Amino acid sequence: MSKPKKKLINISEKTFFQVAALLAALMLLAILMTCLLMTCLLPKGEFGTLPDGSPDYLSYQRRDDLGGIPLWQGLLAPVLVFFSQDGLTLLMLSLFLLVISAAFQVMNDVGGIRSLIGAVSQRFRARRGLLLVIVSFLFYCFGSFLGLFEEMLTMFPVVASLCVLLGYDSFTGFLCTILACGFGFASAITNPFTVLLASGIIGVNPMAKIWFRVLVFALMFPLLMLFLFRYVRRLERDPLSGVTRRHDEALREGAEDAETEAQADGTGRVRRTYTVFLLGALALIIVSSLLEAVRDYSVVLLIVYFLFGGLAAGRLAAGKLRPVLKSFCGGLVSVLPTIVFVAMAASIKYIFDRGAILPTIVHQINVLAEGRSPFPIALIIYLIVLVLEFFISSSTAKAILVMGLLAVVNVGLSKSMMVLLYTFADGYTNVLFPTSPVLLISLSMIEVDYFTWIRKSLPLFLANFLLVLLLIGFGVAIGY
Repeated sequence: MSKPKKKLINISEKTFFQVAALLAALMLLAILMTCLLMTCLLPKGEFGTLPDGSPDYLSYQRRDDLGGIPLWQGLLAPVLVFFSQDGLTLLMLSLFLLVISAAFQVMNDVGGIRSLIGAVSQRFRARRGLLLVIVSFLFYCFGSFLGLFEEMLTMFPVVASLCVLLGYDSFTGFLCTILACGFGFASAITNPFTVLLASGIIGVNPMAKIWFRVLVFALMFPLLMLFLFRYVRRLERDPLSGVTRRHDEALREGAEDAETEAQADGTGRVRRTYTVFLLGALALIIVSSLLEAVRDYSVVLLIVYFLFGGLAAGRLAAGKLRPVLKSFCGGLVSVLPTIVFVAMAASIKYIFDRGAILPTIVHQINVLAEGRSPFPIALIIYLIVLVLEFFISSSTAKAILVMGLLAVVNVGLSKSMMVLLYTFADGYTNVLFPTSPVLLISLSMIEVDYFTWIRKSLPLFLANFLLVLLLIGFGVAIGY
């Protein structure tokens, strides 16, 4: 087992401080909005309580007697959030990131990634464009049909490395995996966390008028491919225009060695071991997403699989356990900065909850929809979810909050349309807003700062926004 040249997750100081500063500014803004000075603009409030103790989102009470969040709580929110009602979810996400990064660091150090991508790069060397389409469509379907997003971080390092060895860059891998999955999330057909959950809450058959969602699915993928190949063509003309050229230097240096290894050992132990390992991970992701009984435990199952499976695969590939354990620990350390991002992003919702203004924001936005014609109402509902997405990244939490309110409100739109509006606003923002932990983590893995991503992706999201508006208008016009 040779010494690794580069950590798979290698967050530069510049990237870390840029993202941390952005999230810190958002935290300070949230603290300011919840302080007593803002009471006249954003009065405190709370939702009612159902007999079982859960929040009643249909009942709102203004609470002028409530104070703002203490400054010390706001500043310590990244720590205190782990002791809140969202704490267990955040802890599981953090463990998930630690374990998968460690498992993939082992895979990299024992030559697993080089062995696999060397073989694939040989097979598709003359059909690189086809491979990009196939990979992108696969991840697009993962988001649309299965609602997978966080889990795609497990596959991202492999695809990013493959794109480098095919002559592209890690950013191309990001577009094929994380961006494609986010687009699939918003173009959802049977996504259990958006379409199925929202449909169940609002009381509509998720298969009703499914043809419209299929149309959205068919229209959004070409837009994604246009953006992807526009970037790839520019990269082919000028390799220096690549966003991740410095990050990819070490991987690119090993491209010839990877292909040589693939030719010399086509059925080698390392390749067989990690082929089985990755296929097992993919099968676990799909099965745990399809089976309702284990769906809520999918992240826990993946943690266990990558912990024990990652160590076992490394031991089989390397022949020795000690260097595998050393590599595993190195992978754990390399991902620690991303845990800071997760905590800071989650702190914003925590501050709004503790400051008692989140119920007021939701209540006031919903008041805007009263007495308006269908198209403006549709846009307002779309903007409601966009606003909430910035502060609440969990699709499940937003579905319960938003669809619970809309279930009994007569706004002149069909229930199918309201589900569609929810999925539109919930998905694309997962790869746009800086409060999305998966976005920040994946960008950090390839050393791309958030502002560079926004600058590069702005044309795509503007085109997407216009297409969404057209689809909303068309849906309203035909009575969808």
